[in-house]
This record gives sequence, C-alpha cells and structure tokens, in this order.
Amino acid sequence: MTRTWLITGVSSGFGRQLAEQLLARGDRVVGTVRRPDAVADLVDTHPDTFAVQRLDLTDTDRIRSVVDDARAHFGRLDVVVSNAGYGLFGAAEELSDEQVRHQLDTNLLGSVQLIRAALPHLRAAGGGRVLQLSSMAGQAAWPGSSLYNASKWGIEGFCEALAPEVAPFGIGVTIVEPGGARTAFGSSGLRFAEPLDAYDVSPAAAVRAFRDGGPPGVIGDPARMAAAMIDSVDRDPAPLRLVLGSDSWAGMTAALEARLDAVRAQRATAAATDS
Repeated sequence: MTRTWLITGVSSGFGRQLAEQLLARGDRVVGTVRRPDAVADLVDTHPDTFAVQRLDLTDTDRIRSVVDDARAHFGRLDVVVSNAGYGLFGAAEELSDEQVRHQLDTNLLGSVQLIRAALPHLRAAGGGRVLQLSSMAGQAAWPGSSLYNASKWGIEGFCEALAPEVAPFGIGVTIVEPGGARTAFGSSGLRFAEPLDAYDVSPAAAVRAFRDGGPPGVIGDPARMAAAMIDSVDRDPAPLRLVLGSDSWAGMTAALEARLDAVRAQRATAAATDS
C-alpha cells in the first residue's frame, strides 16, 4: 500500500533514514527541515514523491500552515512522524532560562502542535497513524538530563492520553522509544549547559563527557530502527509503544520496576488518608 508521510527533521538521523527507505519503496514523503539545501539530493532524486517544507518547531505559528500545505501537496496524509528534536544536557541549575524554554518549545510544545495540526486531516481521511519519537529517556531519568527527560516524559503523557481520544476515528498513536543509535544525534543533536564548578562533584557532571560525541558503546542500528518504525504502521491495532534496542528495553524495564516497587511499598500509608 502506497502511503503519504509527513516527517519532521529529515536532514539527518532517523528522519533521513525514514525518508530514504520510504522513497525507495515508492511511498510519498513531505519532509521538514530548517535548511532545505540539506535534502537537495532527495529533491533531485525523487522529484515526484518527495517535497520539502522549511520548519523550525519553535515557530508554532507556522506549524499548522506547513501541515496544511503538506496535505495539499499530495492530496492526503496517512502517517505523521513527529521526529525533530534534540537533547539538552546539564544539571538543572546550570541551564539558562533560554535553554529551558527552547528545549520544551521544540521537543514538547512543537510536537504537540504538530500532532494537533495533523489530526483534522487524518480524521477527514478516515484514519491514519501518528508516530512520536521519544526515547528510553521518556521512561527512565538520569542526572544531567532533567530537561530532556521533562520534554520526553511530557510528550509521552500527551500521546498516551491522545491515543484513546482519537482511536474512534481510526487514528493510531505510537510512541517510539529508541535506545542509543549511531546517528548524528550524539554530536550535532546535543546541547549543553555552561558547567558550574559546584556540580563537579554531582552525578550530573557525567554528561559533560558527551560533548565529544555522545555516550560510548552505542549499539543501535538506525537503519534497522527506521525499518521497525515503518513496519509498525502495518500493525493493527497500533502499538502504543515501540521499544527499539536492548539498551532501551533494559533501561526502561529497570526504571519502571523501581517506580512500581516504590509505589507498592506505600499501599497501606496511601489508604490511611481515605475517609
């Protein structure tokens, strides 16, 4: 089945992998980028099935018009992939107010507004899919990534509530939770706080080592991960979560079990406040 996809952030990483694989199999793709020259080769190679739109997710006033134009270009939308984003690292106190706002405006509010703008088109088409790129950091938190965690936990909460809201319209929602992958995210996709000497002794200081190219020992194959995302669109019902990578599975499982243990231990004290 030939589908029309809208994918944010197709200049590199998962977005680029998705676009290349989809175009190779004959699907149509509208990809958003901040610099159209970054995908000039895709425009040249696939002039009839690839269209590019300039978009920065912090420009929320432009999101709806970009989505509307994407639908108009090919006449329909079948799958929307909210992929664009980046990681902000550093202790919470080290981050500037501007960095905090930009992280949430991009990863959380930009993604929310993109999905909201797409829903009328998916409903009109009688259904479709939304894939929201999250991370293992959407379920597991570590010192030094508090704002990145906040953005991913926030978008996961939004999508988890959204899924049953739109299910009656035939729209499936999938939260994609990859572990580490060998993409440019480990370099160009990371931003850092200005370090404070006081945090040299904090566990948050460990993320400073990522400035030189991200965490070591990354095992995820981005091509295989992109293929798994594409395959998930054929699954019915849509999986609410798509865990990609053994590191993601291990990290999320450990975090969820620890949280559940902490909650279960308070069963009696929780009931003590009942009237």
